Amino acid sequence: MNKEFITQGGAPITAELATDLRNLVFGTCAIPMRAEWLQTSFVFGAPKEELAYGLRSPRNATRGLLSVVQGFVLKYLLFARKTSRAASMTECVSVSNSVLVSVSGLASVCGVCCSPLLATAEMQREALFCALLEILRTISDKGKVTMVLPSEDEVFVDHSACYFHDSVTEKLYVFTLSPNEELEYFLKRNFKYFTEEETPGTLLFLYSAVLTRSMGKVRTDLDSSKSAPLTSSNHEEGSLMIVTLLLTGRATPYIHNGVVNVGDESSYAVPQYGVLKRCMIGLLLWDIESASAAVNQSRQPGSRLKTPNYPIWITSCTGHYGVIFNKNPDLLRNYHAESRFDVNYYSCSGHQILMTIDNRTYNEQALVMLERQPITPESTSMSGKPAKEPEGVVVGVAPATGSGGGAAAGGGVGGASGGVGGAASGASGGNDVVAKEESTLNTPLQRLIHTKWEEATISFHVQPSMLSYLFSTTQ
Repeated sequence: MNKEFITQGGAPITAELATDLRNLVFGTCAIPMRAEWLQTSFVFGAPKEELAYGLRSPRNATRGLLSVVQGFVLKYLLFARKTSRAASMTECVSVSNSVLVSVSGLASVCGVCCSPLLATAEMQREALFCALLEILRTISDKGKVTMVLPSEDEVFVDHSACYFHDSVTEKLYVFTLSPNEELEYFLKRNFKYFTEEETPGTLLFLYSAVLTRSMGKVRTDLDSSKSAPLTSSNHEEGSLMIVTLLLTGRATPYIHNGVVNVGDESSYAVPQYGVLKRCMIGLLLWDIESASAAVNQSRQPGSRLKTPNYPIWITSCTGHYGVIFNKNPDLLRNYHAESRFDVNYYSCSGHQILMTIDNRTYNEQALVMLERQPITPESTSMSGKPAKEPEGVVVGVAPATGSGGGAAAGGGVGGASGGVGGAASGASGGNDVVAKEESTLNTPLQRLIHTKWEEATISFHVQPSMLSYLFSTTQ
C-alpha cells in the first residue's frame, strides 16, 4: 500500500466504484477510453512570453475541460491578483530607487512585473491552483470534496472481459476532504499529478469533479432517461455537459435559465433543470446546426450564462472550444463601457485573436433625418445625441444571424434614404467591397459574437487565414 496516500487519508478504489465511474463518464468499461485522457495534463506555454497565460493542448476531447479551467485562470490573473499587483508595483519602485534606470527601462521592468497576461512561472502555478480550487468548491456547494490520485504500481481492480484496464482508474486512491484549508493543503502537496506533461491530469480532475458532485446527482443532471455518458458529444473537442459541470456545478445538458416544464397533452410535464443562478464565467455557443433562427434560439444559453459576473466567456463555435475575455471588470455593469470595447479570443491550440466590438448602432433613416434638421438646443435634447457626432460612424452593422450587413457597405446612407433606387446608385462602385464584407461577416466567430451582441460591428485584428485555421478540423 502507498504509505504517503494512506497517511493523507486515501482509500483504494473498489471494483464497483471503478466500474460505475467509467460507465458514467465514458459509457463503458469493457473497452479503453480515448488515449488523450491518459496523456493530457494542465500545461502552460513558456512563462513571461506572449500568451504565457494560456494552457496548451492538441485538439482532442479534453479541450472543453481545459477551456473552462482556462477561463478561471484568466479570472484570477485579471481580477483576483490585487495584492500581488500592488506588491509588484512596490518591487518596481524599489528597483527604480536602488538602481539608476532609464524611463524606457523602468517601463520595461513594470511591464514584465505588472502585466497579468505575461505570466511568470509562479503566476501560472498560482492561477491554475486557484482555478482548480474554485471549480471544486463550486461543485461541492460547501460540502465535502472528493479527489483521486493514481498509485505507481498498485492495481486494485482485476482485468476481465467486463473491465478493461486503462492504466489509471484501477490504480486510484480516493480522498474525502473539507473544502477549505484541508483541500488547499492537499492540492498544493499533490499538484504535480495534475501538471506534469504526458500524465492524466485532466482525467484525474474530471474524476474528482464527478465524485465531488456524486455519481447519483450527475446521473440526474444528465437526464437519465437518455442514458448518455458524461463525455457524450458530436464534437471532437468534448462534451457540453463537462463544461456545465465545471461552470455551474451541475452536469446539465440544458443551458436555459431556471426550470422549464416540457410535456404535451398525452404525458405529464417533465422539468428540465437549466442554470439556476448567475455564473462567475459565461458561455457562448454557435454551431452550424443552430443556423436557423428557431433552432438557434432553443439552443442558446440563458442570460445567467450570457451575462456572467466577470467578462469571460467559454465559447463553443462549430465544435471548437475557446475563451473570450475583456480586461475591464466593469464591462457588464456599465452601459457606456459596453458600447465599444476590445476582446481577446484564445484557443488552447496556443493562438489568440484580438477583436473590437462596436455596439454604437444607429438607425440610418433617423440619422439622415437628423442630418437634414438644423442643429438647435431643442433638437439636441430631444434626440439625446450631442450636437457633434463622433467621426467614423460605422454603417456596416450585421444582424444577429451574421448573414446581412453587406448592403450598407456598398450603398451607404443613400441605400437607406432612397430605397431600391438609392441602393442601386451606390452598387456600381461597391460590389467588390460588399462581397469582401459579406465574406467577413459570415465567419463562425462573428456569428458566435452576435449571439451575445446582436447588432455589433466586429473588427478582427488578424489575418483571415487565422480565422480559417482556428475553426478548421485539422488544428
